[in-house]
Amino acid sequence: MTLDITNAVETRAMTAREHAAAVDQLGAFPTATIEAARKLGMLGLLSHKEVGGKGGTLRDAATLIERVARECGSSAMVLTMHFSGTAVIEAHGDATTRREVAAGKHLSTLAFSEAGSRSHFWAPVSTAKADGSSIVLDAEKSWVTSASHATAYVWSSKPLVGSEASTLWLVPNKTPGLKVSGPFDGLGLRGNDSAPVHAERVRIPAHHRLGDDGAGLGIMMRTVLPTFSTLIAACALGLAEALVLKTAEHATGQRYAHLPTANALADLPTVRAYVARMRLQVDMAKALWSDTITAIENGRADAGLRVLEVKAAAADTAAQVADTAMRVCGGMAFRKDVGVERSFRDARASLVMAPTSDQLYDFLGKAVCGMPLFG
Repeated sequence: MTLDITNAVETRAMTAREHAAAVDQLGAFPTATIEAARKLGMLGLLSHKEVGGKGGTLRDAATLIERVARECGSSAMVLTMHFSGTAVIEAHGDATTRREVAAGKHLSTLAFSEAGSRSHFWAPVSTAKADGSSIVLDAEKSWVTSASHATAYVWSSKPLVGSEASTLWLVPNKTPGLKVSGPFDGLGLRGNDSAPVHAERVRIPAHHRLGDDGAGLGIMMRTVLPTFSTLIAACALGLAEALVLKTAEHATGQRYAHLPTANALADLPTVRAYVARMRLQVDMAKALWSDTITAIENGRADAGLRVLEVKAAAADTAAQVADTAMRVCGGMAFRKDVGVERSFRDARASLVMAPTSDQLYDFLGKAVCGMPLFG
């Protein structure tokens, strides 16, 4: 990372920390932290310099999200989806939209999951039909992050023609016929504005197609999945890192005042062992995460396998570390001001976010056994 990006990462993390508790308690969109990212040029981090962006790398984005997630999972989630949408727009969008993203005027997100196909994001059942120079979309999108705040959605549908799995479109969120069923009121990531989006005869220009008709699955696998898996892993690992630090702080700071030597919790070998396991689990998952990025950067033969592994590993690690943190911190962990229970709740999300951990283990098994992932 260059110095200006490194400073911007830390500045945005501090803004996220300042507002994290209110975002969680009110279920409010993290407007302040997203606005800070906009002013610092971070929304254009993955945009090419030729359109005014930072020209940053996937590793830059992953580092940013991991750091922000330590402070606010909702902010990290919004940014994860923005960068995932940005990757598609950079590869297949028009120059005007790319410049708007680079300038921080466009907040992106993905609209893949549907009520009909649920977490099988690669298989939309929604339709797209040509009508002159327009495309008519009908859909029941089940979960869209930043649903009410995104400038436009990277949207999947069945192809116009042919038997391929999907086609992708850029759909502005103010398009007539779109209806967001919000606000979000969930267990964790309470500020990420995730909500169903209903489309009834929504008309968009035909030139809003992203890539060729029927090429959606290929774009999802080559462009979206490596970006999303790496960044959602960063989000999970940032939450896990925060839990390790908060648990260690609690263990060393809390003491048994009634004992003659006022022993700290960390004086107990069992407590130290729990903290040690947490540290080890996070460091192991981070090593895989870093290697996944290296594999993608170098085009290694095992990059596809790493992409499937990293989200599952990070999600499981975050959930397990969160469980241990609650156990070590005891009754104090249930208090909102300590911050452990918020990270505990936020850490559950990556387990069930498509592709879910169970789906990824199925894909991994198929890949290791030399079987096709689909079909």
